Amino acid sequence: MRTTIRQEDLNVLVQNASSVVIFGHENPDGDSIGSSVAMYHYLAWLGKSAHIIVNSRLPEFFSFLIPEGAISYFAEDAEGCASKVGAADLLIFLDMNGVNRSGDVSKLVEAAAERPDGPRKVLIDHHLGPQTAGFDVVVSDTAVSSACELLYQVLLEQPPVGGAVDRLPLECATALMAGILTDTNNFANSVYPSTYLAVSALQGRGVDRDRLYDEIFHSYSQQRMRLMGHLLKDNMRLTEPCVAYFTLSLADKKEYGFVKGDSEGFVNLPLAIKDVKMTAFFTEEVGFVKVSLRSKGNLDVNEFAHKYCNGGGHKNASGGKLYMTIDQVPAYFESKVKEYFSK
Repeated sequence: MRTTIRQEDLNVLVQNASSVVIFGHENPDGDSIGSSVAMYHYLAWLGKSAHIIVNSRLPEFFSFLIPEGAISYFAEDAEGCASKVGAADLLIFLDMNGVNRSGDVSKLVEAAAERPDGPRKVLIDHHLGPQTAGFDVVVSDTAVSSACELLYQVLLEQPPVGGAVDRLPLECATALMAGILTDTNNFANSVYPSTYLAVSALQGRGVDRDRLYDEIFHSYSQQRMRLMGHLLKDNMRLTEPCVAYFTLSLADKKEYGFVKGDSEGFVNLPLAIKDVKMTAFFTEEVGFVKVSLRSKGNLDVNEFAHKYCNGGGHKNASGGKLYMTIDQVPAYFESKVKEYFSK
């Protein structure tokens, strides 16, 4: 159910802004990228100066969506990002339930909040537990497929659009479709009747869905395919009841020439096994293990992520972090699965 907390009207904040910074969450996925780029094009259409800031680089196969010069990476240019946030009078956070989900970029936001003339802040998100303190406008709805679907609804409500999808810039509509495609795993999960209505309207606007699908899902490297085969053949394990998981180590990454984005969608693969109801994918990073969880039906991986993986998300799609070695993960995970399903 949509919840909107307004201290001020969103359109008034946008119209009064001269410089806007848009934030995507840490390790941005297609929904984070799509919603950020869609908002960028909407603001540009209104004649506003806008810029996107994320903590680290995007997967290469999303680069076709990004306008030249529209995005900065905090990990590579902290000083430049600080300058842009310092000059902004409006900050927009998309596809995250709070500022902390932006990673180290949150330091810039905290510094900006201390200014006497600090920027106004807007949050638009579809995750559970949105922050409300410190924001001028919060739009939250967990009963949508993605942040892009929610943003589509929000943009249609804005006076410059007036409910007419044909008024949205085509680039904006394309980015919205990209986020919906990726967050639903090409309509395999988290799909609502409103999702199909949005996609139909966006296609009617002129979005080339087939080209978009090819750009996103058919642009991977050869080494990604070989890595996928290795993980499924050598690293996948099944544990009762009906749970499959696999691990991706730093050694695996090196052997298969891993680049950011190569493991996109891997966590969904074991769900194709008839009796599997829950999957987990553990990726070794420097200093921690990234956790991705997926499930079918009423099995709540958000609860599992919150309880055992320092994370959260959605009922059927969640994530988190484990502060242990990749070799310690199997014993830990299997013990927690046994504990969780014995309740």
